[in-house]
Amino acid sequence: MLRLPSILLWSSILLSIAVALLVALGLTMLASTSVWVRGVEEPHFFIHKQAIMAAVGLVMAIIAAGASPDWLRKCAPALLVVICVLLALCLVPGIGTEIYGSKRWLHIPFLGNFQPSELAKIVVVISLSAWFARWQTEVRGFWRGFIIPGALAGVPILLIAVETDVGTALSLSVAAGAVLFCVGSRLIYLLPTALSILTAAGYYIYHNDNRWSRILAWWYLEDPVQQIGKGMQQWRALLALGNGGPWGVGLGNGVEKFGTLTFAHIDFIFPVVGEELGLPFTLGVVLCFVMIAVAGIGIAVQATNVFNRCLALGLTCVLVVPAIQNIAVTTASLPNDGLPLPFVSFGGSSLLFSLIAVGMLVGIHRRSQCIPHEEFVLNPKTRLAVRL
Repeated sequence: MLRLPSILLWSSILLSIAVALLVALGLTMLASTSVWVRGVEEPHFFIHKQAIMAAVGLVMAIIAAGASPDWLRKCAPALLVVICVLLALCLVPGIGTEIYGSKRWLHIPFLGNFQPSELAKIVVVISLSAWFARWQTEVRGFWRGFIIPGALAGVPILLIAVETDVGTALSLSVAAGAVLFCVGSRLIYLLPTALSILTAAGYYIYHNDNRWSRILAWWYLEDPVQQIGKGMQQWRALLALGNGGPWGVGLGNGVEKFGTLTFAHIDFIFPVVGEELGLPFTLGVVLCFVMIAVAGIGIAVQATNVFNRCLALGLTCVLVVPAIQNIAVTTASLPNDGLPLPFVSFGGSSLLFSLIAVGMLVGIHRRSQCIPHEEFVLNPKTRLAVRL
């Protein structure tokens, strides 16, 4: 058994380049947008905190790249229990922190707010990968191929949804569904379940005034009433993209970040990129996530066992699906759901665990091996015989 030849190292290189460019762009745009956030005394608070988390995330990514897959498989049940407890604690009054109606944070002394749902993405993928690695021959079965792994992912996803973090719950559901589908779970189980979940989600949204008002604002975004109400963020995002035009108005010269585009440093940083830096950089962001998707799938294809293959696929979805959602929301292609743009938006938990996921992908690729097939050359002196 030999390591992969150097020509196949492009996956890790491609992934690392794309992530480095996104993190650099994120720090640059935070320097441009976070200074104007209201209620913050230190003008460079956000950029300083994000830079520290980027450095910590880089160290953690290096550690994750060297982590033993056997250790991850053994710790998967314990990690799942721990993350479920942390998610449940977010709902406990006095322990969880509620911000803008969402109970998705825990306050840790000396560290600040911690978002367990970001860690839950990685833990759910590890748990599914460990399960299917243990029961490879029963992936087509009903219980061990669908019900039990569905419950492993469903409990954390349900807790995240109860925290009213519907966007994260949706993206994690897509990642879990992708792992189930690619590992071989039967469509006769997956399709009805997906339709049932979508129906239940639609019923919940329709009977939730806050969620349904966002849908209406998205449908009638041209309505002036919606433009000063629930649809203001998406409307101002479109104005920012239009104001930037093809080439942008210049770094730091955007106007929507001055208060009219709320959360311009978090959920809606992508329109600020378009306003200040123009179409080349917005397309560059999209291209970077395409590179991450291609590299992640390449790493999954080259993996030599089920655990690494499922883990690489799930981690790739965890990084790419939220990016698709954020870009779709900020361009008014989907209703507003409050998801940050990975690697670019401000958010210590998001950046830290996204970098850890990248480190795990690089580690999977580094450990990938191939079996060389030696060519048996025939010559006139060669004699072949069958030994009975």
